[in-house]
Amino acid sequence: MAAKAFSRSITPSLVLLFIFLSFAQGKEIMVGGKTGAWKIPSSESESLNKWAEKARFQIGDSLVWKYDGGKDSVLQVSKEDYTSCNTSNPIAEYKDGNTKVKLDKSGPYFFVSGAKGHCEQGQKMIVVVMSQKHRYIGISPAPSPVDFEGPAVAPTSGVSGLKAGLLVTGGVLVLGLF
Repeated sequence: MAAKAFSRSITPSLVLLFIFLSFAQGKEIMVGGKTGAWKIPSSESESLNKWAEKARFQIGDSLVWKYDGGKDSVLQVSKEDYTSCNTSNPIAEYKDGNTKVKLDKSGPYFFVSGAKGHCEQGQKMIVVVMSQKHRYIGISPAPSPVDFEGPAVAPTSGVSGLKAGLLVTGGVLVLGLF
């Protein structure tokens, strides 16, 4: 009987630990979503920037490039060098054909091809890593009164208020089960 009670109390804790660890670890993200995406785009819609704009990058994630290391390379560069396609002074240079770059801080990262003329033809990418405060999804606290200028607005009921109330109630019920 005691073993069963212990099992019931430890299982939810392990589930929560697993969920926490799955969110805490970074992901490996294949650049362009596929092998061989690091190439000169055939059109603007095929640009890796279009792909990167749709993705959400977090601190701890790693970008992975798979390409022919004998013909190309990946250069991490400054914003100015990205804009001018200057490849002479990279922050980091990768030539192995199986490049992995860990995104260890929030903000923009700039990458260009190291192959002559490729950057000028559009083989470059900007990746923006979200800050830690955007990493967790939940109900945000109400802003402090100092943040507002003007009269206070009375709360209203509506669908968004109902959804938030249901979310909180559901969370309390789920946690109550554990």
